[in-house]
Amino acid sequence: MSALGNKSADGEAPSGLMASVMDLVNQHGGLPGLLQKFQESGLGDQVASWIGTGANAPVSGEQIKDALGSDTISQIAEKAGVAPDAASGGLAALLPQLIDKLTPNGQVPEGNDLVSQGLNMLKGKIFG
Repeated sequence: MSALGNKSADGEAPSGLMASVMDLVNQHGGLPGLLQKFQESGLGDQVASWIGTGANAPVSGEQIKDALGSDTISQIAEKAGVAPDAASGGLAALLPQLIDKLTPNGQVPEGNDLVSQGLNMLKGKIFG
């Protein structure tokens, strides 16, 4: 086990961040609200690629920190038991995959319940 905690099968993101991603979705009024936050922070092209059916554009931990704010990243890091840089880097690896999986037809699902169900289902697939 590394300083990041448990890693996914491909070694990219700590599993401790999954609960934080679910919290982020809920805090922003669902997946559309979280995506809007990223778009307003200058990540519109990346978000569009995650939702679309093509390849996912990468995002850096620094971009995630800029979009969500240092306080939010610190809270996520504390909850996940990792350093803030590890949290932002883990989210940078995790979010494109999750958003891609939650939008399989290139469309954002409606409603928080559907997103929560999808995140719970993906948690088992990505970290199982």
